[in-house]
Amino acid sequence: MQFTKLVLQNWMNFRNVDVPLRERIFVVGPNASGKSNLLAAFRFLRDVAEARGGLQYAVEKLGGMSSIRSLHARRHPEVVLDVEMSLDDKAWRYRLVLAQNNQRRVIVKEENVWRAGDRILTRPDRDDEADAGRLAQTHLEQVSANAEFRDVQSFFAQVRYLHIVPQLIRDPERYMRQNGGHDPFGGDFLEQLARMQKEQRRTFDSRLKRLNEALKVAVPQFRELKLERDEAGRPHLRALFEHWRPEAGWQNEEQFSDGTLRLLGLLWALLDGTRPLLVEEPELSLHEAVVRHLTSMMWKATRKNRRQLFVSTHSAALLSDKGIAPEEVLLLTPSPQGTSVIRAAESREILALLESDLSMGEAVLPRVAPPRPEQLLLGFAD
Repeated sequence: MQFTKLVLQNWMNFRNVDVPLRERIFVVGPNASGKSNLLAAFRFLRDVAEARGGLQYAVEKLGGMSSIRSLHARRHPEVVLDVEMSLDDKAWRYRLVLAQNNQRRVIVKEENVWRAGDRILTRPDRDDEADAGRLAQTHLEQVSANAEFRDVQSFFAQVRYLHIVPQLIRDPERYMRQNGGHDPFGGDFLEQLARMQKEQRRTFDSRLKRLNEALKVAVPQFRELKLERDEAGRPHLRALFEHWRPEAGWQNEEQFSDGTLRLLGLLWALLDGTRPLLVEEPELSLHEAVVRHLTSMMWKATRKNRRQLFVSTHSAALLSDKGIAPEEVLLLTPSPQGTSVIRAAESREILALLESDLSMGEAVLPRVAPPRPEQLLLGFAD
């Protein structure tokens, strides 16, 4: 189950995006070019489709229509999200066009769904024309209206986003202040583990075994990882490291390095679920030697269930994997007219570099580097 095409118009940094998608997608571009904003399109659809979400919630979560609509929008100020999907070998398409009414409230200007090429939803419909207030909601968020395309609603709702902030894993109280659901920044990471340990012990033990195997490779002197609760019932990760005194090397998550916590969060997310996973800069805080194997590790962790991965990165080491195809890399290039998005496979220059045996990182990252980074030194001249 995966996205096969993305079309955006007037979405944040982008005036027009029209790209096919693969099982793996690597998003590469300069700082502030829109890598996170591209992934935000999928997060937006998830927030609309979730039971505790909805259109108005999703818009406000991103800062309102003024934050969503591209500053580069011209004659047609509407925002368009149009995605194609393959769900259980069936071709689906969902198109949503957003505008604002006279009260500046976000409304559905168009909402369409196609299944195997046949349109099964067209909005506005007669009911919308009789009651314009209905256009404040999509049919995605209405159980009584989405029976024919509930597979699409369920697919959107289970999209997962991950950008682990180690400090939030170390704060055991933060998750208690959340409204429920997955925290993409790791605030509920320990609770996720504890919940599975209690409710699905065999699955938990299997995943914990795989985490232990990975950490023994990536973390020096690591021996064992386990999950325990303290006297107050709060879950904690404990890890044993080699030490000359027996049992002296036990540490909990407060003492783990940022890299260890980020790697743990990434590994767990890869093993948890089958729907698309959006990952922001997984290389952060990790040694380059580990990063060089992240791409292969992510592929092996998800290939059995063919889970779709979207990965934003600045890392040449992560992109050094020779298995990355040019069709899997989206290259973002900002300009005064908005950021453009192409696949690396569409660039003759990149293809020529790859044919000369350069890695993907060596071929694409120089194209998105700042043109004169040495000028950063000018403000610190003697």
